[in-house]
Amino acid sequence: MKPRRRKRKVKGSPKWMVTYADMVTLILVFFILLFSMSQIDLVKFEALAESLRSNTIFDYSSSPMPMEDPAENTDTKQSGKQMNTSDQNEKEQSDSESEPADKTDDLMNQVTAFLDDNDLYNVITANQTDEGVVLILQEKVLFESGEAEIIDDGEALLDKVNRLLRNISNNVRIEGHTDNRPISNYRFPSNWELSSARASSVVRYLIANGDTAKERFSAAGYGDTRPLAPNDSSDNWAKNRRVEIVLLEEESNR
Repeated sequence: MKPRRRKRKVKGSPKWMVTYADMVTLILVFFILLFSMSQIDLVKFEALAESLRSNTIFDYSSSPMPMEDPAENTDTKQSGKQMNTSDQNEKEQSDSESEPADKTDDLMNQVTAFLDDNDLYNVITANQTDEGVVLILQEKVLFESGEAEIIDDGEALLDKVNRLLRNISNNVRIEGHTDNRPISNYRFPSNWELSSARASSVVRYLIANGDTAKERFSAAGYGDTRPLAPNDSSDNWAKNRRVEIVLLEEESNR
């Protein structure tokens, strides 16, 4: 009977060591990758930071880094062209905003010249407002106290106003105003009816005796809600009883 051969034990690292070594190798590779990714190109970083600090980067460039080195390779001609376009747009906007004011100034000059030529400064006051030019006619030159029928002198005055309206294209709003003293009769239960009736009377007369299209007119009665002076004396009451002819700015025309 042959004797059994004993198996020789192979000496070496334990099996767990292989797995452990693979794991350590993978971890090492992972940290090497992290380290390589953490390297910063200082030139690019400084260029990006400078772009972000600039207030105009978002206006004139679609990207904070359009080129390899934006700090050195920016196309100044293109940037200048875009800036010029922006400046031109701002100028056009400014011109469009100032144009209505210029038209109102011209209208005010035209009204002033008309009042001067016709010696109307003693009966008509002209003021320039945000809406346009306002002609103020006191109650006494148009109506009897508490009435809405135009007197003869008032008709002659409105005939002159019609000559002014003939030479302008602005829409016209006629406003009636009263003082705060109450009125109550069978025709006018309150100042609202009186102020509205006076405004309507002026509109009807201007349309019937002038060349201005009726579509350009509107009428409003404000009663005692918009006084020019405190309602505390006879003189101030007289100032508040008035008709205003508002020559509206072109952009306010309807």
